[in-house]
Amino acid sequence: MRYDIIVVGAGPGGSSAALHAARNGAEVLLLEKRQEIGSPIRCAEGVGKKGLAGCGIKPDPKWIASEMKGAKLHSPSDVVVELSGELAGNEVGYVLERKIFDRELAMTAAEAGAEILMKTMATDLILDEGYAKLKVLTGGDKMELEADLIIAADGVESKTARWAGIDTTLKPSDVESCVQYLMAGVECEPDYTHFYIGPSYSPGGYIWVFPKGCSKANVGIGVQGSKIPRNEGGFVKNLLDKFIEKHPALSKGKKLEIIAGGVPVSGPKYETVVDNLMVVGDAARHADPATGGGIINAIRGGRLAGEVGAQAVKERDFSRTFLSRYEKAWKEDFGKSLERNLIIKNALTKLEDSDFNDLADSLSGYRFEELGLLGLIDAIQEKHPELLDALIGE
Repeated sequence: MRYDIIVVGAGPGGSSAALHAARNGAEVLLLEKRQEIGSPIRCAEGVGKKGLAGCGIKPDPKWIASEMKGAKLHSPSDVVVELSGELAGNEVGYVLERKIFDRELAMTAAEAGAEILMKTMATDLILDEGYAKLKVLTGGDKMELEADLIIAADGVESKTARWAGIDTTLKPSDVESCVQYLMAGVECEPDYTHFYIGPSYSPGGYIWVFPKGCSKANVGIGVQGSKIPRNEGGFVKNLLDKFIEKHPALSKGKKLEIIAGGVPVSGPKYETVVDNLMVVGDAARHADPATGGGIINAIRGGRLAGEVGAQAVKERDFSRTFLSRYEKAWKEDFGKSLERNLIIKNALTKLEDSDFNDLADSLSGYRFEELGLLGLIDAIQEKHPELLDALIGE
């Protein structure tokens, strides 16, 4: 079984890579270790309208759980800063049904010609003499696949990149440890996302409430790994449980699902190409360091990898030098925003509750020109330039 390109992982990044490689004439195999694409969910499921439009994806009611008017940021003293769509145009977004969204992306890749193998886990990779051998376990059987090019889209814990000799290690400060419940019977604004920011809520991260319609919501927390006390198992989940207990609108709800996992917030700290291999999505550390959001960058990076991969097939050149076109492309596309947001993340994680309270007090009623993180940072720079300058300069 030999292919031009094998993509490991059928999340948004992998499906996007498979789609664009197949669409451009490559013979593509897309592997997924689970028995169904999109499940289990490991995501808060929020995404911006502008980001989706930039990926060429048209909204589909099948995978939209709810449409947002804006966001509300809560300080530790519960001063609320509203970032509304009326002020910010098209920067608002959707809460997705990722189980459906991911399957639609994979289906589009299949329609473009990509083959898909489910319940197929990569167990080893050998890069030798200009091509790749990928050992897999599929349906309980061992198999060896061959390809000219591998695209690693197997998430934050990517083994495929590590087998290729890429150092994928992350420091505790470069990972957000996350827990999320899907809850029913909760009371929350149906068209606003809520973020609770400050160390008393979540050290080095935040708590979110994302409505999903019909009294359902994703309620989750991300805590910076370096701020989790040693020998305190369940620390992150316990923080989330305590938060829910203190909020009657949530505490009467019922938990339907729990997910947990790590989100890379290191920024792109290592190489994303070697001979015969490219890395995309969370495996390439393309998640936003400040927010943890990774869907849009995964899709954009996957498209670039798929296009460069298909061109490599046509020119029969799978060298690191040729594949570096992909690395150059993603750096030009969204690399600068990752670098900027890493600086912002490192600055914000130094703030205390009192700092967030002071910021919320001064920003309450502020007319934001842009919704989201950049709008918030621009406001802080205008109202408190000395704060960010001091933190970033440390």
